[in-house]
Amino acid sequence: MTIITEIEKNKKQVQILNELSKRKVVEHNSLITSIAKMDKTPLKMFELAVSCIDTEEPPKDHTVYLSKEELFAFFKVSDNDKHSRFKEAVEKMQKQAFFKIKEKKEHGFEFENIVPIPYVKWTDYHDEVTIRFSPEIMPYLINLKKNFTQHALSDISELNSKYSIILYRWLSMNYNQYEHYSNKGGRREEQVEEYRNPSISMRELREMTDTVNEYKRFDSLEAWILKKPLEEINAHTSFNVSYDKVKKGRSIDSIVFHITKKRRADDNSYKLEDKTYQEAKAQKEESEKDLVFKAMESKYTKLLIENFLLSPYEMTDTALMAGLQKNVYPLYDELKELRGLNGVKDHLSYVASKKEAYSKRNVAKYLKKAIEQYLPTVKRQDLS
Repeated sequence: MTIITEIEKNKKQVQILNELSKRKVVEHNSLITSIAKMDKTPLKMFELAVSCIDTEEPPKDHTVYLSKEELFAFFKVSDNDKHSRFKEAVEKMQKQAFFKIKEKKEHGFEFENIVPIPYVKWTDYHDEVTIRFSPEIMPYLINLKKNFTQHALSDISELNSKYSIILYRWLSMNYNQYEHYSNKGGRREEQVEEYRNPSISMRELREMTDTVNEYKRFDSLEAWILKKPLEEINAHTSFNVSYDKVKKGRSIDSIVFHITKKRRADDNSYKLEDKTYQEAKAQKEESEKDLVFKAMESKYTKLLIENFLLSPYEMTDTALMAGLQKNVYPLYDELKELRGLNGVKDHLSYVASKKEAYSKRNVAKYLKKAIEQYLPTVKRQDLS
């Protein structure tokens, strides 16, 4: 595959990721608080499938259609293993995945075990994937007039732990109610604040995370069910969350979470009449898209790939590509003015030869530092 073909391919992946970032997942609260008997990959695939449902026009025959490209972009899998991972995820979802739903009724609780997606069809010669939901799960996904939660699919995509996903959905459920009653009224002020600072008993937390028989020591439970998931949630979603432990006697009885929402470009919680924010948001989104497009077209992107300083997979990271275009490529332009394009090529060849110092997590930062250190040397040479 040529470099040009690879760049075109990754342009399409960026477009798919942009589309996925606009999708929302809407679910009944009983599904949010249910026990998800599945690991992270089937759970994320379920969330992706739910994002395809138009709640105003429910899908015929409970069926939605995805593209393989959407799936691969959402899970960020490489060419080498994407087909095997997709097949494995589908098989896991159908063999092991189900929700244990507990719903309060007039005379007590009702319990349901529901396999959410019993039918998936795909071929090795076509991009379309057919996903059919079970009739039993549909009431929890459509015609939702009350007691439902909406959250961003893009937040879920960045979470890499089953417990992070479960906790994020539960926190979203509570914060959605905080926003609703803050705007609409109908609750006392202290009740509204409880939604922003929700409490959950240790028994309920263990049931929801399916850890009743796991992590018997609290410090182990805290590490895997609270600390690590909240690190992910704070890093990758629209929430900042902290928590307090509430003791009863000598034991931890419950956990109180404290949720704040980040003010960021993809946050849709602000009112439409807030024109200053909306205009700033639109300008920022347009600016980033423009930077990404320019980076994809840039000759420097091709040179980075040729020198193995940038991978096709990394080109799907819109923040990275925007960062390169904004902070690194202008410095390459300076070098080009001084030494021509061959001077840029020589610099990147040298940087590639020193790649043992290169951190994959900070590619733009690393390349920026390298050119910032080199440019003064070139300018001094030209003055002497």
